[in-house]
Amino acid sequence: MGSAVCDDSEQIWTRLTAANSRRGPDAHNQVTVQLPSATVRLGAHVLHLRGPHTQPQPMVSETTGDVLCWNGEVFAGLDIGSSNDGALLLQEIERQKTLDPQHYILQTFSRIEGPYAFVYLDRAQNHLWFARDYLGRRSLLSRKLGARGLLISSVADRVDEQNSWIELPAQVIYRVDLASAEPDPFAFVEYPWHYARTDLHADGGSPLTMPFGCVNQEISSGALLASGDGPQTRQLSDLAELPDAADWQPYVDRLEHELTAAISARVSSIPANSGNARVGLLFSGGVDCITIAALLTRILPPSEPIELFNVAFENPRQAKQQQPTYAVPDRKTGVQGWRELQLLDPRRDWRFVEVDVPYAQAQAHMPHIRQLLVPADTVMDMSIALAIWFASRGRGTLVGAGGSAEYVGRARVLLLGMGADEQLGGYSRHRSAWDAGGWPRLGQEIALDVRRIALRNLGRDDRVVSDNGKEARFPFLAAGVVDFLCDTPLNYKMDMRYPRGVGEKLLLRLLARRLGLVQASMLAKRAIQFGARTAKMESGQTRGQDAL
Repeated sequence: MGSAVCDDSEQIWTRLTAANSRRGPDAHNQVTVQLPSATVRLGAHVLHLRGPHTQPQPMVSETTGDVLCWNGEVFAGLDIGSSNDGALLLQEIERQKTLDPQHYILQTFSRIEGPYAFVYLDRAQNHLWFARDYLGRRSLLSRKLGARGLLISSVADRVDEQNSWIELPAQVIYRVDLASAEPDPFAFVEYPWHYARTDLHADGGSPLTMPFGCVNQEISSGALLASGDGPQTRQLSDLAELPDAADWQPYVDRLEHELTAAISARVSSIPANSGNARVGLLFSGGVDCITIAALLTRILPPSEPIELFNVAFENPRQAKQQQPTYAVPDRKTGVQGWRELQLLDPRRDWRFVEVDVPYAQAQAHMPHIRQLLVPADTVMDMSIALAIWFASRGRGTLVGAGGSAEYVGRARVLLLGMGADEQLGGYSRHRSAWDAGGWPRLGQEIALDVRRIALRNLGRDDRVVSDNGKEARFPFLAAGVVDFLCDTPLNYKMDMRYPRGVGEKLLLRLLARRLGLVQASMLAKRAIQFGARTAKMESGQTRGQDAL
């Protein structure tokens, strides 16, 4: 998706068109609108995942001539049925415009739930509206060309040494007055989102209220024991041995309900794929992805295959230690998790795909992946992006009882576990916070991480996955899941008095155990760049936060 208000050469537009075309291979069009004070050019590339037919974009209103570029999914707030959500969204925007000509965009987007980025041109009012969803699950970048123009795109046109591309902050809807006489003709008017159950509506009753509040940092009286106190410090061989398991059950029930609803909403409308898999997962065997898989198999028809993409890299530093090339930690836990899923649902065709990436191949694709990272530019960004890009590409070896064979993934929707660690205490910094200050310090760290979800890496991950003509969907970031977890007392989501591999994300581990995932429920968290061994592929002293 891209738009431009500028008089620059065709070169930038051509590069943006090429960069965005990989994201949407099914249809492409562009529209140029001449306004009294500006020329607006809008282009869109479509990945068809909703409705019976591919919906061309940009979409132009037959009544007003307004133009919508839509990169998203409406999972709640509008009755989509089996139709295309973009077309129905345009109709809803037009309806709201007749009711409230000034705030119709705010009224429309305050009602819908799902990941999105959009650009909307109001021809009559000379306004350009644009935004990402309030959690930042879709990429949207902007670049100002001095007083000459404005670029908005899902992905940058090239690596930008001047850092002129910026990732538009989420939790804000933006408007540009194209007829403005201000010195900066492309100054952004901002309409911020607010958390539910707060009194932060300083702008006089904005309709932009997120469907969840701030993190509840309260704990129950039984959790007031200091670090190191109580029976929880002993080792457990099975979460069934948890002393206070009965107290957790209502919360496990609710998480199962909300997560099931989130997964169902994210897969139910995917078009049939000629007998091939419609859904896949980036699969390390960790508790986040395997719990999604275990709930997914309850939702999809038994005849449908599910693709599990497990990535491993040849790392020269590890080769010096004479270790098998692709026997990385995530491969071992991935195979273990795949076998657990086979036992859980033996009817299902679980397609475990080993994506093995030789060092030379990783090096050859780094320049392209670096372009996708823009404006992100650290060593850690590259380590993570390498793993996600190759896994989502889905080219590898299908492993089965009859041996192995070359395989190319068919699923165009990939479910990812992003958001679980921030909300459920999965990072090592959460245990460090507990060690430093017990429950109060841990609560502060969780609240900070949840607030930063919209500011961090989801735009980057969208750019990386979508480059392969796939769409990433995040069940842990569904509004219902986030609302439930924000409202749940801290000590019924995690308990750092238990050892590593138990205390982090304990609520999710208990759900995994209920589903029959005994081994996976007690696996410790491992970052993807270490699990797939994309970190520290080169010799030297580079750190994750160093610039590329």
